[in-house]
Amino acid sequence: MNAGHRHFDDEIDPTLAPPLVRGRGSTINPVGRFEPVSLSIDGEHLDAELSERPGGRQLPTRLRTDHARTIINRVDSPDLPFNWTINPYRGCEHGCVYCYARPGHEYFGLSPGIDFESVIFAKRDAASLLRAELSRPAWQPETIVLSGVTDPYQPVERELGVTRSVLEVLAECRQPTAIIAKSRLVLRDLDLLAELHSHGCVHAAVSITTLDNSLVSTLEPRASSPRARLEIVRALAGIGIPVTVMVAPVIPAINDHEIPQILGAAADAGATNAAYMLLRLPHQNKAIYQAWLRAHFPDRADKAESLLRQCREGELYRAEFGERFVGTGAIADQIRQTFRVFCRRHGLDRETPPQNREAFRRPRADGRGQMALF
Repeated sequence: MNAGHRHFDDEIDPTLAPPLVRGRGSTINPVGRFEPVSLSIDGEHLDAELSERPGGRQLPTRLRTDHARTIINRVDSPDLPFNWTINPYRGCEHGCVYCYARPGHEYFGLSPGIDFESVIFAKRDAASLLRAELSRPAWQPETIVLSGVTDPYQPVERELGVTRSVLEVLAECRQPTAIIAKSRLVLRDLDLLAELHSHGCVHAAVSITTLDNSLVSTLEPRASSPRARLEIVRALAGIGIPVTVMVAPVIPAINDHEIPQILGAAADAGATNAAYMLLRLPHQNKAIYQAWLRAHFPDRADKAESLLRQCREGELYRAEFGERFVGTGAIADQIRQTFRVFCRRHGLDRETPPQNREAFRRPRADGRGQMALF
């Protein structure tokens, strides 16, 4: 491990994150909405400072231990087709500008901006917690999604292996599992996914936001390339795992024109079906997105913002169930119809087969060294 890249500690230097850093998605680090004091920096001073370091400076990732007491999370949303998730990490090094999980960092007194991408909480005891929870007689083998918030295969997973340790327990128990990822690192665990598939217990979803490498480099700076994501689809589908391609998020005037090409490439790679989600901007994500938009697309920033507002009844975001994922109005309808037409054209409107719940078996131990009785 490169000590200059990772830092394991419990002290966060609030001045660590500069407003321009290499390999991070957010261009700002706004103070959390729960913090009583905010700091403003004079724009001319900032411009002068950045001109002296046009490439920005490298920002190390700082790792903290998340002392979670439970690992299986209940999801109560009528918009989602699942009830349970496991999130091995909080925060995500991928740095996707649009990530709806960013506001979660504010509960730790951190910023949803650069802090979210560079201060990562790892649930190091996730496997033992999972073993204990799956041992409980009350647990029924409903599908668990790994993960519902941040990518379980973000770069730090290569070193820590928290996700793999969780997947080992899931495979041992033949627990119905769905994986959502956009990192080629998921293929490291193809052996465990194949084991789950042999019992009919796994589905996968791969996020492909764009096929444009230059857009990926600013929108999702540390995620795998579009080509690598199609390789993930091809590899998983190649061993028979049903794969959904998520075109998410769809951003008007930025990537919405790519929907036909993405769906065609996904079908060629062997995807079973596809889904999409309109850009979501809860809380301070609005400011983070607007800053990114104006930094990277100044020529169309006003148009992109206007089109998004037309999908959100004049606002940048509306969180109402039933519309938060797809929006409303003529622009949202156009996106929906385009998606449906090309899904049908490429055979991506098939039903995903149900998972096998009958193969489930309790863990051999409950995570505390106690052997399961039944």
